[in-house]
Amino acid sequence: MIALCNSLVELVRRSSAELPDDVHQAVLQSLQNEKKGTIAEAALQIIDRNIALAKKKSQPICQDTGSIIFYVECPVNFDQPAFVQAACMAVREATKKGFLRQNSVDSLTGINDGTTVGLGSPSIHFHQHQQENIEVRLILKGGGCENVGAQYSLPNEKLKANRDLDGCRKVILDAVLQAQGKGCGPGILGVCIGGDRASGYEFSKQQFLRNMQDRNPIAELDQLEQDIVATANRLGIGPMGFGGNTTLLGAKICAANRLPASFFVSISYMCWAYRRQGVTLDQKGQIETWLY
Repeated sequence: MIALCNSLVELVRRSSAELPDDVHQAVLQSLQNEKKGTIAEAALQIIDRNIALAKKKSQPICQDTGSIIFYVECPVNFDQPAFVQAACMAVREATKKGFLRQNSVDSLTGINDGTTVGLGSPSIHFHQHQQENIEVRLILKGGGCENVGAQYSLPNEKLKANRDLDGCRKVILDAVLQAQGKGCGPGILGVCIGGDRASGYEFSKQQFLRNMQDRNPIAELDQLEQDIVATANRLGIGPMGFGGNTTLLGAKICAANRLPASFFVSISYMCWAYRRQGVTLDQKGQIETWLY
């Protein structure tokens, strides 16, 4: 239990303070794409300096350390209650050490007990597999970018969006347009076409586990991902809404089965502080490898 807790504290620390290399490379590439001397370039330069400073000082890359979402791939006989206990211990310890902000508030009383632990915090998703290895991935998702997520029901008459990929494209771009720089852009989209209202958002957030440079194996969705990013970056919204060529760093899209009566498009928005990390653990709970 102690080894597992310590490993999870280190996972939280690294997730909070160090932007994954694939995300950092996307930020650097976007910096090259901005015109010299513009506010957009200055905003991205500040973001890049912030990334370096957070890593050097091992301090949160953003003051809002966000929702804590664990994804656990584990063998069939894995002790899930023990993991939950260790994860809660780790979150409390990481909060004490300053890797996490005291960031969980009782919705009825408004009381913050300072532990960052409560119903729904942390959020832990278990998926069993037939292998013996244990993989734990963590996403820290800030409130600002969570606020600009959106869910659409097709058809949408206002946007002239029908139940097809073009209709999906229209509502996804509308979500980007409505954000208008809020949510600490440039952002990354996680999108689910289909599902129900709950599963659509769940699948959309799972898209954030993908690598920034990967390509969707489904040709139609791969084309849609590339088109969404290219089109959004021509809208002129830019970093933090200051204008420029970089409104999105990426878009990741999946499709889930749906009921014939429903056609939801669920869009989760991730800020530039795309805090996502993962580890493989041995049977004692010690870190073997880093996944990103």
